[in-house]
Amino acid sequence: MEDIEIMKGDKLILRGLKFHGFHGVKKEERTLGQKFVVDVDAWMDLRKAGKTDLLADTISYTAIYRIVKEIMEGPPHNLLESVAELIASTTLTKYPQISAVRVKVGKPHVAVEGSLDYLGIEILRHRSVDAPNC
Repeated sequence: MEDIEIMKGDKLILRGLKFHGFHGVKKEERTLGQKFVVDVDAWMDLRKAGKTDLLADTISYTAIYRIVKEIMEGPPHNLLESVAELIASTTLTKYPQISAVRVKVGKPHVAVEGSLDYLGIEILRHRSVDAPNC
């Protein structure tokens, strides 16, 4: 599926999920931890749920939230890229209805000179490329 097609499709949206975790390469990040902010978009067809009004015809936001929480508050990773990859792959593996997932992970409290909201990464993973056998 083309990126453009996905951007126009239905999706579940989770914004501004906040967690305290111990991800990073610096010793202080591993011992003191820090705040992380995560956004997730999960593309799937929401027509049936829209017509039936049944939770069984969609994926609960809280199910995806739990995946993110477990990873963000779980064992530390050196890189945000690794954390985001694990969130994306777990989501695609657990929910075959999802055709693509975008994960953004930000660090709002980074030791850099200057004013900023956060520094972070964003990945986009497609079932057809990144989890074809799931």
